[in-house]
Amino acid sequence: MSSHSAAAALDHHHDPTTSTGIPNKKLLMWAFLASDCMFFGSLIATHLIYRLHPPADNMDPKAVFAPALTSFSTFILLMSSLMMALAVNAIQKSNVRSTRWWLLGTMLFGLIFLGGQVYEFNEFVHIKKMTLSNSILGSTFFTLTGTHGTHVAIGVLWLGLMYVRSFKPLQPTSGWLGHALLHVVTIAGFIVLTMYALIRLLLHVIVAEEPMTYGQYFAGNWWAIAGAVLTFFIATWFAKPRGPVAFNEYNAVDVESMGLYWHFVDIVWIVIFTAVYLLEFI
Repeated sequence: MSSHSAAAALDHHHDPTTSTGIPNKKLLMWAFLASDCMFFGSLIATHLIYRLHPPADNMDPKAVFAPALTSFSTFILLMSSLMMALAVNAIQKSNVRSTRWWLLGTMLFGLIFLGGQVYEFNEFVHIKKMTLSNSILGSTFFTLTGTHGTHVAIGVLWLGLMYVRSFKPLQPTSGWLGHALLHVVTIAGFIVLTMYALIRLLLHVIVAEEPMTYGQYFAGNWWAIAGAVLTFFIATWFAKPRGPVAFNEYNAVDVESMGLYWHFVDIVWIVIFTAVYLLEFI
């Protein structure tokens, strides 16, 4: 009987303790994603309606959009879904080490996507002169893609918190909460400083009409680069094994719920990429 109960507890697709047979956490996530699906549906529909009946002074999307960068960002986001799936598969097998690496990989690819979006927005505003308020195209485009970018940023934050959660000791000591908080702070600092340095590089070396030299770039941003390197090594020190952790296949439902959110965000982007970008060039 005990072995049967243990086997039932480890069934990742069925929970006999609930009336639906679905773990409550997954059911709650599905309910949230259903509401979010309707929200994104209204934003996408609004953009398409105004594209079918544009005002006379509306901007020409073909003169604004450049599908090459967006295609690359789409590929990056799709690859992040693969890494998320591998993280779920790893935690279902209690392979915590692999789970951590795949979570970090998903975070990295999510950050690359966000960096590309910042680069694209900067180009649209400063070079193509399309803003949130000067055209219907800009209003619907920035509202839709900006909302999606916010979802990606929330997902990256969630991934980082789950990564730090995987280091919770099996028998927590009095100082483990402070240790976890400092771990979160160093990872957040590394992310912010790295993204700042990369975006500054994109904006001032690639986008600027008179690109600065690499020496000027490093002179003006040395503190961000040094801070990113320092926080990376501190975060690596926090990640050193310190004994057994309270994170295994019993926590798979938490990673699965996060995976559902991340896959949903990726699917929404595929729809946005098709409806907003590709349809303009067909």
